[in-house]
Amino acid sequence: MLKKLLPATLLTLTTALTLGALPAVQAAPAAWAASSASAPVSDSRISTAFTLPGEKVYPEGIATDPRNHTVYVGSYADGTVYRARPGQRTAEVFLAAGADGRHTANGLRVDARGRLWVTDSTSGVSVYDTASRRRLAHFEVAGTGGLFVNDLAITPDGTAYLTDSVRSVIYRVTPAQLAAGSGALLPAYDLSGHLTPSPAGSFALNGIVSDPAGRFLLAVDMTAGDLHRIDLRTGAISRVVLQGGDLTHADGLDLAPDGTLRVAHNTTNTLTRWHLSPDGTRARLTRTITDPSLQIPTTLSRTPGRTLVVRSQFDKGGPMGPGTPTSFTVASVRDF
Repeated sequence: MLKKLLPATLLTLTTALTLGALPAVQAAPAAWAASSASAPVSDSRISTAFTLPGEKVYPEGIATDPRNHTVYVGSYADGTVYRARPGQRTAEVFLAAGADGRHTANGLRVDARGRLWVTDSTSGVSVYDTASRRRLAHFEVAGTGGLFVNDLAITPDGTAYLTDSVRSVIYRVTPAQLAAGSGALLPAYDLSGHLTPSPAGSFALNGIVSDPAGRFLLAVDMTAGDLHRIDLRTGAISRVVLQGGDLTHADGLDLAPDGTLRVAHNTTNTLTRWHLSPDGTRARLTRTITDPSLQIPTTLSRTPGRTLVVRSQFDKGGPMGPGTPTSFTVASVRDF
Protein backbone atom coordinates (compact mmCIF):
# COMPACT_ATOMS: atom_id res chain seq x y z
CA MET A 1 0.00 0.00 0.00
CA LEU A 2 2.54 2.46 -0.26
CA LYS A 3 0.94 1.41 -3.25
CA LYS A 4 -0.99 4.49 -3.42
CA LEU A 5 1.13 7.50 -3.53
CA LEU A 6 1.61 9.06 -6.85
CA PRO A 7 4.71 9.13 -8.93
CA ALA A 8 6.35 11.63 -6.74
CA THR A 9 4.60 11.33 -3.55
CA LEU A 10 4.59 7.83 -2.63
CA LEU A 11 7.24 7.29 -5.10
CA THR A 12 9.48 9.09 -2.73
CA LEU A 13 8.93 6.43 -0.29
CA THR A 14 9.20 3.77 -2.83
CA THR A 15 11.85 4.91 -5.16
CA ALA A 16 14.16 5.77 -2.32
CA LEU A 17 14.38 2.08 -1.65
CA THR A 18 14.31 0.67 -5.15
CA LEU A 19 15.05 3.10 -7.93
CA GLY A 20 17.11 5.94 -6.53
CA ALA A 21 16.07 9.16 -8.26
CA LEU A 22 12.72 10.68 -7.42
CA PRO A 23 10.43 12.60 -9.77
CA ALA A 24 8.94 15.94 -8.86
CA VAL A 25 5.63 15.79 -6.99
CA GLN A 26 2.74 16.48 -9.28
CA ALA A 27 0.02 18.91 -8.38
CA ALA A 28 -3.32 17.42 -7.40
CA PRO A 29 -5.85 17.65 -10.21
CA ALA A 30 -8.42 20.38 -9.65
CA ALA A 31 -11.11 17.97 -10.78
CA TRP A 32 -11.22 16.37 -7.36
CA ALA A 33 -12.19 19.57 -5.59
CA ALA A 34 -14.88 20.37 -8.11
CA SER A 35 -16.34 16.96 -8.84
CA SER A 36 -20.01 17.16 -9.71
CA ALA A 37 -20.63 14.20 -7.43
CA SER A 38 -18.86 15.72 -4.46
CA ALA A 39 -20.25 17.68 -1.55
CA PRO A 40 -18.61 19.26 1.48
CA VAL A 41 -18.61 16.87 4.40
CA SER A 42 -18.49 18.13 7.96
CA ASP A 43 -15.55 17.20 10.12
CA SER A 44 -17.96 15.43 12.45
CA ARG A 45 -18.17 12.55 9.99
CA ILE A 46 -14.45 11.89 10.40
CA SER A 47 -13.23 10.80 13.82
CA THR A 48 -10.45 8.67 15.29
CA ALA A 49 -11.12 4.94 15.55
CA PHE A 50 -7.91 4.04 17.41
CA THR A 51 -4.31 5.09 17.96
CA LEU A 52 -1.15 3.29 16.85
CA PRO A 53 1.63 3.33 19.48
CA GLY A 54 5.01 4.68 18.38
CA GLU A 55 6.62 7.92 17.24
CA LYS A 56 7.47 6.94 13.66
CA VAL A 57 4.87 4.40 12.64
CA TYR A 58 3.94 5.81 9.19
CA PRO A 59 1.19 3.22 8.62
CA GLU A 60 0.31 2.09 5.13
CA GLY A 61 -1.94 -0.96 4.92
CA ILE A 62 -5.05 -2.11 6.76
CA ALA A 63 -7.15 -5.27 6.82
CA THR A 64 -10.20 -6.45 8.76
CA ASP A 65 -10.78 -10.07 9.79
CA PRO A 66 -14.25 -10.83 8.38
CA ARG A 67 -14.92 -13.35 11.16
CA ASN A 68 -14.52 -11.13 14.24
CA HIS A 69 -13.84 -7.59 12.87
CA THR A 70 -10.36 -7.43 14.36
CA VAL A 71 -8.30 -4.86 12.44
CA TYR A 72 -4.64 -5.14 11.44
CA VAL A 73 -2.47 -2.19 10.36
CA GLY A 74 1.04 -2.33 8.87
CA SER A 75 3.94 0.11 9.28
CA TYR A 76 5.77 1.13 6.14
CA ALA A 77 8.63 2.43 8.28
CA ASP A 78 9.76 -0.81 9.92
CA GLY A 79 7.34 -3.63 9.11
CA THR A 80 5.51 -3.68 12.44
CA VAL A 81 1.97 -5.05 12.25
CA TYR A 82 -0.54 -3.75 14.80
CA ARG A 83 -3.80 -5.32 15.95
CA ALA A 84 -6.93 -3.56 17.25
CA ARG A 85 -9.84 -5.62 18.50
CA PRO A 86 -13.39 -4.19 18.36
CA GLY A 87 -13.74 -1.36 20.87
CA GLN A 88 -10.00 -1.09 21.48
CA ARG A 89 -8.85 2.56 21.46
CA THR A 90 -5.13 1.84 21.22
CA ALA A 91 -3.78 -0.89 18.98
CA GLU A 92 -1.18 -3.38 20.19
CA VAL A 93 1.87 -4.78 18.44
CA PHE A 94 0.92 -8.06 16.77
CA LEU A 95 4.11 -8.70 14.76
CA ALA A 96 7.28 -6.92 15.87
CA ALA A 97 9.36 -4.71 13.60
CA GLY A 98 11.79 -6.70 11.49
CA ALA A 99 10.28 -10.06 12.39
CA ASP A 100 11.08 -12.74 9.80
CA GLY A 101 13.32 -10.24 8.02
CA ARG A 102 10.37 -8.02 7.11
CA HIS A 103 11.37 -4.45 6.19
CA THR A 104 7.95 -2.97 5.44
CA ALA A 105 4.29 -3.91 5.87
CA ASN A 106 2.37 -2.52 2.90
CA GLY A 107 -0.59 -4.53 1.68
CA LEU A 108 -2.55 -6.52 4.29
CA ARG A 109 -5.44 -8.94 3.87
CA VAL A 110 -7.12 -11.51 6.11
CA ASP A 111 -8.45 -14.47 4.15
CA ALA A 112 -11.57 -16.53 4.85
CA ARG A 113 -9.60 -18.93 7.06
CA GLY A 114 -8.22 -16.18 9.24
CA ARG A 115 -4.72 -16.07 7.79
CA LEU A 116 -3.06 -12.66 7.63
CA TRP A 117 -1.16 -11.84 4.44
CA VAL A 118 1.49 -9.11 4.72
CA THR A 119 3.46 -7.76 1.77
CA ASP A 120 7.01 -6.46 2.11
CA SER A 121 7.62 -4.01 -0.72
CA THR A 122 11.29 -5.00 -0.89
CA SER A 123 10.82 -8.75 -1.29
CA GLY A 124 7.40 -10.43 -1.40
CA VAL A 125 4.69 -11.64 0.95
CA SER A 126 4.36 -13.61 4.18
CA VAL A 127 1.30 -15.40 5.58
CA TYR A 128 0.60 -15.65 9.32
CA ASP A 129 -1.76 -17.57 11.55
CA THR A 130 -3.69 -14.92 13.49
CA ALA A 131 -4.20 -17.23 16.48
CA SER A 132 -0.57 -18.21 17.07
CA ARG A 133 1.23 -15.42 15.13
CA ARG A 134 3.26 -18.17 13.47
CA ARG A 135 4.44 -17.57 9.91
CA LEU A 136 2.86 -20.22 7.70
CA ALA A 137 4.34 -19.34 4.32
CA HIS A 138 6.67 -16.93 2.57
CA PHE A 139 7.11 -16.05 -1.11
CA GLU A 140 9.79 -13.83 -2.65
CA VAL A 141 10.03 -12.19 -6.06
CA ALA A 142 12.39 -14.05 -8.35
CA GLY A 143 15.20 -12.33 -10.22
CA THR A 144 17.01 -9.06 -9.70
CA GLY A 145 16.21 -5.43 -10.41
CA GLY A 146 13.83 -2.82 -9.06
CA LEU A 147 10.54 -3.94 -7.56
CA PHE A 148 7.84 -2.72 -5.21
CA VAL A 149 5.38 -5.35 -4.04
CA ASN A 150 2.43 -3.26 -3.02
CA ASP A 151 -1.11 -4.46 -2.43
CA LEU A 152 -2.98 -7.74 -2.68
CA ALA A 153 -6.41 -9.26 -3.15
CA ILE A 154 -7.68 -12.75 -2.38
CA THR A 155 -10.31 -14.45 -4.53
CA PRO A 156 -13.01 -16.80 -3.18
CA ASP A 157 -10.98 -19.88 -4.14
CA GLY A 158 -8.12 -18.71 -1.88
CA THR A 159 -5.77 -17.48 -4.61
CA ALA A 160 -3.86 -14.28 -3.81
CA TYR A 161 -2.94 -11.66 -6.41
CA LEU A 162 -0.35 -8.94 -5.71
CA THR A 163 0.60 -5.77 -7.56
CA ASP A 164 4.14 -4.59 -8.27
CA SER A 165 4.22 -0.81 -8.64
CA VAL A 166 7.57 -0.79 -10.44
CA ARG A 167 7.40 -3.86 -12.68
CA SER A 168 3.71 -3.35 -13.59
CA VAL A 169 2.89 -7.01 -13.11
CA ILE A 170 0.44 -8.92 -10.94
CA TYR A 171 1.86 -11.90 -9.06
CA ARG A 172 -0.16 -14.94 -8.01
CA VAL A 173 -0.03 -17.39 -5.08
CA THR A 174 -2.33 -20.39 -5.46
CA PRO A 175 -3.73 -22.51 -2.59
CA ALA A 176 -1.36 -25.31 -3.62
CA GLN A 177 1.61 -22.97 -3.38
CA LEU A 178 0.40 -21.73 -0.02
CA ALA A 179 0.19 -25.32 1.24
CA ALA A 180 3.79 -25.87 0.13
CA GLY A 181 4.85 -23.03 2.41
CA SER A 182 7.38 -21.17 0.27
CA GLY A 183 8.52 -20.48 -3.26
CA ALA A 184 9.11 -17.85 -5.88
CA LEU A 185 6.60 -15.07 -6.40
CA LEU A 186 5.99 -15.20 -10.14
CA PRO A 187 3.96 -12.92 -12.45
CA ALA A 188 0.55 -14.10 -13.57
CA TYR A 189 -0.34 -10.99 -15.60
CA ASP A 190 1.88 -8.38 -17.25
CA LEU A 191 0.09 -5.04 -17.62
CA SER A 192 3.07 -3.04 -18.89
CA GLY A 193 1.73 -3.00 -22.44
CA HIS A 194 -1.72 -1.92 -21.28
CA LEU A 195 -0.78 1.03 -19.07
CA THR A 196 -0.86 4.68 -20.10
CA PRO A 197 2.76 5.88 -20.58
CA SER A 198 3.96 7.79 -17.51
CA PRO A 199 7.14 9.63 -16.46
CA ALA A 200 10.19 7.47 -15.92
CA GLY A 201 10.50 6.28 -12.34
CA SER A 202 6.83 6.79 -11.47
CA PHE A 203 4.62 4.20 -9.83
CA ALA A 204 1.83 2.54 -11.72
CA LEU A 205 -0.13 -0.38 -10.24
CA ASN A 206 -1.19 0.04 -6.65
CA GLY A 207 -4.46 -1.06 -5.03
CA ILE A 208 -6.17 -4.27 -6.16
CA VAL A 209 -9.48 -6.00 -5.39
CA SER A 210 -11.41 -9.03 -6.55
CA ASP A 211 -15.11 -9.10 -7.26
CA PRO A 212 -17.04 -11.25 -4.74
CA ALA A 213 -17.64 -13.99 -7.29
CA GLY A 214 -13.98 -14.26 -8.28
CA ARG A 215 -14.63 -13.47 -11.93
CA PHE A 216 -12.24 -10.55 -12.29
CA LEU A 217 -9.66 -8.34 -10.60
CA LEU A 218 -9.53 -4.55 -10.57
CA ALA A 219 -6.11 -2.89 -10.28
CA VAL A 220 -5.54 0.86 -10.22
CA ASP A 221 -2.83 2.80 -12.03
CA MET A 222 -2.29 5.62 -9.55
CA THR A 223 -0.26 7.81 -11.89
CA ALA A 224 -2.53 7.67 -14.95
CA GLY A 225 -5.72 7.51 -12.89
CA ASP A 226 -6.93 4.42 -14.75
CA LEU A 227 -8.63 1.28 -13.45
CA HIS A 228 -7.80 -2.00 -15.15
CA ARG A 229 -9.96 -5.13 -15.25
CA ILE A 230 -8.36 -8.56 -15.47
CA ASP A 231 -10.70 -11.38 -16.47
CA LEU A 232 -9.67 -14.41 -14.40
CA ARG A 233 -11.30 -16.87 -16.80
CA THR A 234 -9.85 -15.63 -20.09
CA GLY A 235 -6.90 -13.53 -18.94
CA ALA A 236 -8.17 -10.56 -20.95
CA ILE A 237 -7.05 -7.15 -19.69
CA SER A 238 -9.19 -4.07 -20.32
CA ARG A 239 -9.65 -0.55 -19.00
CA VAL A 240 -12.72 0.20 -16.89
CA VAL A 241 -14.77 3.12 -18.20
CA LEU A 242 -14.82 5.77 -15.44
CA GLN A 243 -17.73 8.22 -15.37
CA GLY A 244 -17.55 11.48 -13.41
CA GLY A 245 -13.89 11.44 -12.43
CA ASP A 246 -10.67 9.46 -12.44
CA LEU A 247 -8.43 7.60 -10.02
CA THR A 248 -5.33 9.77 -9.99
CA HIS A 249 -3.39 9.35 -6.71
CA ALA A 250 -5.54 6.32 -5.88
CA ASP A 251 -3.98 4.03 -3.34
CA GLY A 252 -6.18 1.57 -1.47
CA LEU A 253 -9.34 0.01 -2.91
CA ASP A 254 -12.28 -1.67 -1.18
CA LEU A 255 -15.04 -3.41 -3.16
CA ALA A 256 -18.29 -4.28 -1.38
CA PRO A 257 -20.61 -7.12 -2.44
CA ASP A 258 -23.20 -4.58 -3.65
CA GLY A 259 -20.76 -3.15 -6.19
CA THR A 260 -19.68 -0.11 -4.18
CA LEU A 261 -16.02 0.67 -4.80
CA ARG A 262 -14.34 2.86 -2.18
CA VAL A 263 -10.99 4.47 -2.94
CA ALA A 264 -8.34 6.34 -0.91
CA HIS A 265 -6.44 9.03 -2.85
CA ASN A 266 -3.33 9.72 -0.81
CA THR A 267 -1.80 13.09 -1.65
CA THR A 268 -5.11 14.89 -2.15
CA ASN A 269 -6.58 13.77 1.21
CA THR A 270 -9.54 12.43 -0.71
CA LEU A 271 -11.90 9.48 -0.54
CA THR A 272 -14.14 8.59 -3.47
CA ARG A 273 -17.03 6.19 -3.81
CA TRP A 274 -18.03 4.59 -7.10
CA HIS A 275 -20.84 2.38 -8.33
CA LEU A 276 -19.38 -0.52 -10.31
CA SER A 277 -21.40 -2.21 -13.02
CA PRO A 278 -22.13 -5.93 -12.39
CA ASP A 279 -19.63 -7.02 -15.01
CA GLY A 280 -16.92 -4.65 -13.74
CA THR A 281 -16.52 -2.80 -17.03
CA ARG A 282 -17.87 0.62 -15.92
CA ALA A 283 -17.71 2.68 -12.73
CA ARG A 284 -19.63 5.87 -11.90
CA LEU A 285 -18.43 8.37 -9.30
CA THR A 286 -21.13 8.90 -6.67
CA ARG A 287 -19.37 10.72 -3.84
CA THR A 288 -16.17 12.58 -2.96
CA ILE A 289 -14.84 13.57 0.46
CA THR A 290 -11.76 15.77 0.72
CA ASP A 291 -10.50 16.75 4.16
CA PRO A 292 -7.01 17.52 5.53
CA SER A 293 -7.82 15.52 8.66
CA LEU A 294 -7.35 12.36 6.56
CA GLN A 295 -3.58 13.09 6.73
CA ILE A 296 -2.53 11.38 3.46
CA PRO A 297 -4.88 8.36 3.43
CA THR A 298 -3.26 5.29 1.94
CA THR A 299 -5.68 2.42 2.45
CA LEU A 300 -9.15 1.75 3.78
CA SER A 301 -11.30 -1.09 5.04
CA ARG A 302 -15.06 -1.25 5.32
CA THR A 303 -16.47 -2.52 8.64
CA PRO A 304 -20.08 -2.56 9.87
CA GLY A 305 -21.34 1.02 10.00
CA ARG A 306 -18.09 2.78 9.11
CA THR A 307 -15.06 2.94 6.87
CA LEU A 308 -11.62 2.76 8.50
CA VAL A 309 -8.94 4.84 6.81
CA VAL A 310 -5.18 4.81 7.42
CA ARG A 311 -3.71 8.24 8.19
CA SER A 312 -0.16 7.74 6.95
CA GLN A 313 1.28 11.23 7.64
CA PHE A 314 3.92 10.41 5.04
CA ASP A 315 4.42 14.15 4.55
CA LYS A 316 5.42 14.73 8.19
CA GLY A 317 8.97 13.44 8.41
CA GLY A 318 8.14 10.34 6.39
CA PRO A 319 8.85 9.34 2.79
CA MET A 320 7.16 12.45 1.39
CA GLY A 321 9.12 15.15 3.16
CA PRO A 322 10.35 16.74 6.40
CA GLY A 323 8.18 17.63 9.36
CA THR A 324 6.94 16.38 12.69
CA PRO A 325 4.01 13.97 12.83
CA THR A 326 1.24 13.99 15.40
CA SER A 327 0.06 10.76 17.00
CA PHE A 328 -0.52 8.06 14.40
CA THR A 329 -4.14 7.03 14.14
CA VAL A 330 -6.71 5.26 11.99
CA ALA A 331 -9.72 7.38 11.05
CA SER A 332 -13.34 6.31 11.16
CA VAL A 333 -15.56 7.81 8.44
CA ARG A 334 -19.34 7.58 8.81
CA ASP A 335 -21.86 7.58 6.00
CA PHE A 336 -19.36 6.79 3.26
